[in-house]
Amino acid sequence: MTVSRDAFGVPTIRGTSIDDLAFEQGRATAADRGGQIELDRLHAEGRTAEVRGIAGADWDAFARRSLLAETARECFGRTDTATQRFCAAYVAGVEAGLAHHQRQPGTWAPWTPMGIFLVQHVLFGAFPTKLWRARVVAALGDDALDLIGGEGPALSGSNAWVAGGGRTASGSPLIAGDPHRVLESPGVYQQVRLVCPDVDVVGLAFPGVPGVQHFAHAGDVAWAITNAMADYEDLFVEQLRRTGDGVEARGAEGWYAADVRTESIDVRGADPLAVEIVVTRQGPVVIGGPDQGEGLSLRTTARVGRDLGFGAIIPLLRATSVDDVDRALDRWVLPVNNVVTADRTGRALYRVAGRVPRRDEQHAWTGWVDPLPSTEVGPGEVLVTANERRGPESDAIGHEFAPPHRAERLRALLDGRDDLTADDAAAFHVDTELAPATPLRALLERVDGLGEAAQRLRADVLAWDVRMEAGSPGAAAFAAVRGALVRRLADQPAFAALREPSPYPALFDPWVDLTGRLGQELDRLLGRTPTPWGIDLAALAGDALDEVALSGVPDSWGSTHVWAPAGVPAVAMSGDTECVLSTSSVPGVTDSVLRGPVARYVWDLADRDASRWIVPLGTSEDPSDPHHHDQLEHWVAGRLVPVPARDDPARDDPAQETA
Repeated sequence: MTVSRDAFGVPTIRGTSIDDLAFEQGRATAADRGGQIELDRLHAEGRTAEVRGIAGADWDAFARRSLLAETARECFGRTDTATQRFCAAYVAGVEAGLAHHQRQPGTWAPWTPMGIFLVQHVLFGAFPTKLWRARVVAALGDDALDLIGGEGPALSGSNAWVAGGGRTASGSPLIAGDPHRVLESPGVYQQVRLVCPDVDVVGLAFPGVPGVQHFAHAGDVAWAITNAMADYEDLFVEQLRRTGDGVEARGAEGWYAADVRTESIDVRGADPLAVEIVVTRQGPVVIGGPDQGEGLSLRTTARVGRDLGFGAIIPLLRATSVDDVDRALDRWVLPVNNVVTADRTGRALYRVAGRVPRRDEQHAWTGWVDPLPSTEVGPGEVLVTANERRGPESDAIGHEFAPPHRAERLRALLDGRDDLTADDAAAFHVDTELAPATPLRALLERVDGLGEAAQRLRADVLAWDVRMEAGSPGAAAFAAVRGALVRRLADQPAFAALREPSPYPALFDPWVDLTGRLGQELDRLLGRTPTPWGIDLAALAGDALDEVALSGVPDSWGSTHVWAPAGVPAVAMSGDTECVLSTSSVPGVTDSVLRGPVARYVWDLADRDASRWIVPLGTSEDPSDPHHHDQLEHWVAGRLVPVPARDDPARDDPAQETA
């Protein structure tokens, strides 16, 4: 059994069986990302403060209160035997790899990969946005939700598309996409090739989780996902009180005893912190508690079903057709995904995969939405998914979706093409046209009474080509005016209550910050005539032009729109939140890039070896390793690199690690 590496350090991991393969993947992951997965293990157990100090306490309290580790243990106990063995073998490989590299690991358990998977997704659903929506309703009423109650910055940005063989130069389907998440160092995804007698897959894995889940090419079939923006989590307002025997919650039939216990969080450099864990009939209380008289409990599909969907992972690895992938994804639970799949026969399919609850009028869960949306994609068709509302079928799974701009732009780029190639897909990934610029520029045209400098600034914005290129002065001018407008909008009297400090833990600040939210929702407000709450947008836009004309504009968009990963020189970035190249900052707060494409890929069904991919940094977390950030230059430039070839030793680095 060996692990060989290509020119970019991507491992080809070989095993004699599916469990051997899991062991080898765990061992290779410990070599490349040992520190990352050890920290994520602590995230899952609510113990990061042991190494991070008080900075980790907020997360640890949430992890304990939301029962991350307990949920992972229970889900592991209820999954099938083959999946349990697979996870246990991976964990054994991790432990062997950590020991080999002279790390001092804590205790890994067979369920730890499920805990790490939960860490990646516990804040990925809709419930943090529901905190914002509750604040909006309390401050402005239900009608305001249509304007400033939409999806948050942490929920969208991903793109994926499939083109039937009649639309490609090869005559076989192409799949392409780019998941968007918070940009981290090391990266959230790990490039791997996994090989055993009945598996040969290239794909992107979460470090600490066996197999590949979301994006992979198995030779005869390939698949990719975007967040479906489904509503699969609920928050319930709980009335709570202390009694001599513990804590009670109020239900429809009166008060009843809630489960309660207290745990201690060890904090590096400080005294331990006590955290009270309260669990009602609805779920764990994640905000508030009996001392406040009320709290918010969280109900999730994972806890209700005691299932994370890990039973899909082995069947996905062994899939050879669209039907195989489709059947495997019937076991998927969370996150709820849009999935595009295609195989070498030319068949292509779109479907939603996951578990979405049905609710009655009292919001009680009564079962699961079944069937979920599914569509065949013909040879002469393309299908794009970019977190957007997909017509009436979306009403069955959610309420808030991403704006349609990225999806519409991709469809325009694909329209009429019958000669699509991997090079085309790579170019589409980095398209920087910004559709939401149009309504703001139309607003600026209506502004009267500007001084000479402000008029010149406006002329620069109106002459700009609406592309958010790093070297563009026009994009810099547009962004500066937009930011100034958002800040002035946030200062309006109508939003006074939303400027008050959040009642929620600081962990949720990215979802409930007023300025950040208004920056995300600006195009909704610009599209409403007249503007609600008596706000004079034209006057605010004029003031924004005057402010920026006085303070000056950066030389280019890339002067301020930068990503600065730890230990690596900052890089100037093209793109913006609603470009296909969705490099997201927070207008009105910062131009720094916080989220972006954590991978890009093109899966070629004519020839897997012609497929390409890229990640922001590289395979290794070690800054001294040559593969720490050897993909960064290509990623910034929009280039893709080859995937590890099938059965071509010449493509592998001669250095090998022997088990």
